[in-house]
Amino acid sequence: MHIALENIRKLQHNGQPEQALQQAQELLRQQPQHADLHYLAASLHDGRGEEAAAIPHYLQALELGLSGHDAASAWLGLGSSYRALGQYREAEQALLEGLHHFPEDKALQTFLAMVQYNLGKSKPAVASLLKLLAQTSGDEDIRRYEQAIRFYAQDLDKTWIP
Repeated sequence: MHIALENIRKLQHNGQPEQALQQAQELLRQQPQHADLHYLAASLHDGRGEEAAAIPHYLQALELGLSGHDAASAWLGLGSSYRALGQYREAEQALLEGLHHFPEDKALQTFLAMVQYNLGKSKPAVASLLKLLAQTSGDEDIRRYEQAIRFYAQDLDKTWIP
């Protein structure tokens, strides 16, 4: 199975997503309980803009015990797919579940902020993005104002009191 998965990934990376998806679907018919294969099929569907087709594969991959970096990516893909379809509550739930398992994942945090915006939760979305900016920016100007950015991220309605 490992060789077959690698062949599918090669097709995907070599710009042959149709062939990769066809092979993934054939293998899934033979081995429907393979988490990595479901994740790969989800990614292939997602890459083609077929979010509705990707969602069941993301769910199945996670249910079957996908782990590590691929699991974090599957939670993100699931949330992003729901978001792309306008299913914001489902997107938020998926991203929150992903963050439960991977609390330090910056991409999950970023996508959650986008969904929060879509749900009209602008204050927590902006606060989250400010925290991410303060944590990850190498920009000198941002670093110089990191303390203030972190302060305001806690409550955007506060005024500066040193």
